[in-house]
Amino acid sequence: MSGFLSDLVQYRKLLLMIVVLGIGGTHLSGFQMSVINYTSPYIQKFINETWLERYGSVLHQETLTLLWSVIVSLYCVGGMMGCLCSGYLTAKFGKKKCLLLNDVILIIATLHTGFSRTAKSFEMILVGRFLEGIGAGIHLSTHVQYAGEISPKKLRGFINVTSSVFFALGKTVARILGLRDLLGTEDRWNVLLSFSGLVASIQLLFLPFFPESPPYLLLQKGDKAGCLKAMKQLWGEGNYHTEFEDLMKEKAITKGTKIMNVLEITFYTSEIFQTANLQESIIPYVSLGVSVSELISVIFCSSIIDRFGRRILLCGGYLLMALILVLLETSLLLSDRFLWMRYCSVILIFLFIIAYGIGPAGAASSVNNEIFTLSTRASAFVIGGIVIWLGLTFTGMIFPFAVMLLGPFCFLIFIAVLIISAVLIYLFLPETKGKSISEITEEFKTRQFKKKRHQAVEVNATEEKTFCTKL
Repeated sequence: MSGFLSDLVQYRKLLLMIVVLGIGGTHLSGFQMSVINYTSPYIQKFINETWLERYGSVLHQETLTLLWSVIVSLYCVGGMMGCLCSGYLTAKFGKKKCLLLNDVILIIATLHTGFSRTAKSFEMILVGRFLEGIGAGIHLSTHVQYAGEISPKKLRGFINVTSSVFFALGKTVARILGLRDLLGTEDRWNVLLSFSGLVASIQLLFLPFFPESPPYLLLQKGDKAGCLKAMKQLWGEGNYHTEFEDLMKEKAITKGTKIMNVLEITFYTSEIFQTANLQESIIPYVSLGVSVSELISVIFCSSIIDRFGRRILLCGGYLLMALILVLLETSLLLSDRFLWMRYCSVILIFLFIIAYGIGPAGAASSVNNEIFTLSTRASAFVIGGIVIWLGLTFTGMIFPFAVMLLGPFCFLIFIAVLIISAVLIYLFLPETKGKSISEITEEFKTRQFKKKRHQAVEVNATEEKTFCTKL
């Protein structure tokens, strides 16, 4: 532990940059995904009042529900669009300029949501949420890539997990500010929605003082001097030679390769607790507790990921989450017969979030950064981001109906996904801890060779058996 702490002190300029990156990312994704829960009744009331003042009639409930669904869904649509753009933007302008442009987009978005109440225009909320989605889509992939590319090998796992830490922090801050004692009121909901603009302004102010990603400078721009200068600025004297040699090896491997182009339960936390028959008045505080648990567990993950490795955290985390969901399924089914079971359900939800935070939340982002070369990384993050945003859209729109139709059995879908994910990771993913991209690539090739050799042995054995049978 003392060695780890000394490393952190040694790379203090790098850690300062990680904080600046994280501050911008805190509210772009985690905050905006959670804050919508606390503003829902106030926004719907605002839409109704605006419609009545304009047209002299009250909106039908079906139309109001549709407008609210559009507000929720536009964030995800914007997220997918932003994700699609992120690959081109990072390859063309680099991660730093891409994030600075993204901060401007977010400030414009929060001006729309912040002044919507004064302008008496719910359309401004629609525009604002769409732009916020675009910003989140760009940031989710760019932030993780940027953080991974500026980190030295011995701190790579820790640095990669910080994006998940700030994501969890954003959700926690949203649930704190969303309490009725603070900004979760009818008079201040628009201030709560526009709070993200403040942190975007902070990042826009301080990020220009930090360098571009060293791998981008060397591998994409061919700027060897700029790469060495960035490494020296972030890591200090004498701390970058091994990493620079690894980059030169990657440059040799990918010589002539062009950057390739490409033609998850968050919105309805309250419904989950309602399924567990919790009192309405305590649900916001239980949701806050869930976010705090996730934040603490992700921070813990950052301290152990370089000790235990990525593979065990992913496989173990997914299997543990599946087991907890099976127990949650059982407790929800029995909650009507045994009242104490509803408290078991709440405990299990906390355990599920903790298992997620310690395992997949941090390890997944680290693996994504480590298994791809610079020429394929941006496109890989685009594809991964699209899958995430499609999952969020599916969950946001389908989960309430799944709860109504299936009740506690709605979790069977997630159990199956978790088990399949754990099996696939065990079979195909090598350990990436402390390895360069060239070493990881070789291990993938070795695994593929062993698979082909095993298939060839099976074919030969079958042919020999057939031949002997004919004799």
